[in-house]
Amino acid sequence: MGAYRFFATAQSLYTIDASKTQVQPTKTPREKYTDKTKLLFGKEFTDHMLEIEWEAEKGWGTPVISAYHDLKISPAASVLHYGLECFEGMKAYKDDKGNVRLFRPYENAKRLNRSADRLRLPTFNEEGFVKSLEKLVLADKDWIPEGKGYSMYIRPTLISTQRTLGVGPAQTALLFVIMSPVGPYYPTGFKPVKLLADSLNVRAYPGGTGGFKLGGNYAPTIAPQAEAAAKGFSQILWLLGDKVTEVGTMNMFVLWKTPSGQTELITPPLTDGTILPGITRDSILQLSKKWGEFTVSERDFTIQEVIAAIRENRMIEAFGAGTAAIVSPIESISYKGTDYKVPIDSSLNSGKLTKRLLDSILAIQYGEVAGNDWSVVVPNN
Repeated sequence: MGAYRFFATAQSLYTIDASKTQVQPTKTPREKYTDKTKLLFGKEFTDHMLEIEWEAEKGWGTPVISAYHDLKISPAASVLHYGLECFEGMKAYKDDKGNVRLFRPYENAKRLNRSADRLRLPTFNEEGFVKSLEKLVLADKDWIPEGKGYSMYIRPTLISTQRTLGVGPAQTALLFVIMSPVGPYYPTGFKPVKLLADSLNVRAYPGGTGGFKLGGNYAPTIAPQAEAAAKGFSQILWLLGDKVTEVGTMNMFVLWKTPSGQTELITPPLTDGTILPGITRDSILQLSKKWGEFTVSERDFTIQEVIAAIRENRMIEAFGAGTAAIVSPIESISYKGTDYKVPIDSSLNSGKLTKRLLDSILAIQYGEVAGNDWSVVVPNN
């Protein structure tokens, strides 16, 4: 039944009515950035935020857009004790005509619903959520930096506000959205990353929650990441046994020649629940299949296969993929004390496919590609 398990008997309790959204303009505007080139990811926030409360007996309340403020919740709220929380990451852009655009917002809404359902937090109608979000984006559209690579990062978050010290489904919850203006992930061009393949720590297990965007998936990765950084590595290549899973907080992609000589773009599959179904991941798969220039595979592969491809000069390039960076080129992988170099085109500071995917997705996000429904123009009303 998925994210809509309740709809058959109590649809109104899980419906957000965007038409009732209340906009309460701030009376104390926040100090706005003066130099967009100095924006840091997630450090500065816009004037307003969106909040929608939910109660088991009443359903979703009125969406309210008001001044950015601290939350006030009970110290007994189960989000603080049991991690009943999920979130999303998405972006708004301004095209060269001044239109405000969102990139595949309904896919983010679907994924948030999946995460909510996994925690037995309330689900919602995706259109109601997106339309409420659009009103928030319009309220703070002047905060969106103009120019290719600049955007406004959007963080929807759903938490349990249940005031009970007991593990169980939430009876009250809060869905809120905050936004942050951001610059290009690589402001001076690509910076390929060095990975530490971690065979000790595990990010997610089959049947667990790795395939959902839950806060609880990220906290345990901080200590291993800090240890890797202290050794000079940018990110961790997460392994499950010898299987490659994800890279840092991104999906992992490898372009190589198979032993039979076939050019293949490969990424781990979503079948066992360990891999987050990234929106960028899906976009890369769809674009690559449309181009039809090489085999595109979603299947398991091992660190030994990666090392063999490097040693046998079959490795073409490798990269991570996610909302913040879109793509992140990989220059080396360290495994059990040995560093293995991944090919990098010195003129691009990345692989050719990595750069092509970046350019193609950016062109869609900023509305430069006609007839693509991934980039949604936010109605100015």
